[in-house]
Amino acid sequence: MLDNQILQKIEKFVSVEPRSINEIANYVGKNWRTVDRYLKEIEEEYKTICTKTFRGGTRGALKIAYTNNPEKVSETKFQEELEKQIIDGKKKGDFFAFDIFQHVDEKNKIAIVENEINENSRNLKELIEILNSTKKELKLFSGNISWINLKKGKIDLFQTLEKLVRNGIKVKILCRVDLDGIENIRKVLSLNYKYGKELIEIRHKEHPIRAFVIDDNSIRLKEIREPTGKIKELDKKIFIFYTIKDKTWAGWLGRLFTKMFNTSVGSEKRLNELEKLIK
Repeated sequence: MLDNQILQKIEKFVSVEPRSINEIANYVGKNWRTVDRYLKEIEEEYKTICTKTFRGGTRGALKIAYTNNPEKVSETKFQEELEKQIIDGKKKGDFFAFDIFQHVDEKNKIAIVENEINENSRNLKELIEILNSTKKELKLFSGNISWINLKKGKIDLFQTLEKLVRNGIKVKILCRVDLDGIENIRKVLSLNYKYGKELIEIRHKEHPIRAFVIDDNSIRLKEIREPTGKIKELDKKIFIFYTIKDKTWAGWLGRLFTKMFNTSVGSEKRLNELEKLIK
């Protein structure tokens, strides 16, 4: 059975350079038939690894696995434009989640608008439910992972994340790995050590989107609108939360995450350099 620990082990091994089935089999301690089955599942379900067979149909056939970095993410002009905005953007104001939300069929989306975040917030309760529904993999577009410190009454987002790791859910995070958020990074990665599973992987990338992608089936997006100070325009800060349960759009955002994640710097390298600055 392919569990998330083996999955992540294979992904990391293949990310260094393309590997043959026999190399992977030796690395994970499984026979080549089992590894071949694993690779088919990863290629079809997670799309993080691709395979190619050389001299197929002969006794000298060689199957190679390599990291999938999809060049073609978008299928429509709308998606192409949104992809460009997200890849080129750096700050939250460079992209608004509504630009995705507006293209989704009415029956597959809901929006929540609130003036503040508190323990009675509808959005927090719904967010916990969505996160707890994750079966295999959670992909996070974040700023500096400050949301893990949100604790209101019975709501504790760090405990929710810990529960996912304890249950063997794979978590990938794309965020800023810098001095401002170094304690958040350490706190999240501590769960790998606590449970000995290494299911959380964090990479450094500045981007303008704040989103959770659950199993490439649904999306949770956050948008903050600030008052402009202009007459007849927004006069107070509001939080907007969009939930999209549409496989087409969730798959698109999942592919975009993978493309950006695979070309970003690992948190370990960044942390090592940052920690030299604060010794």
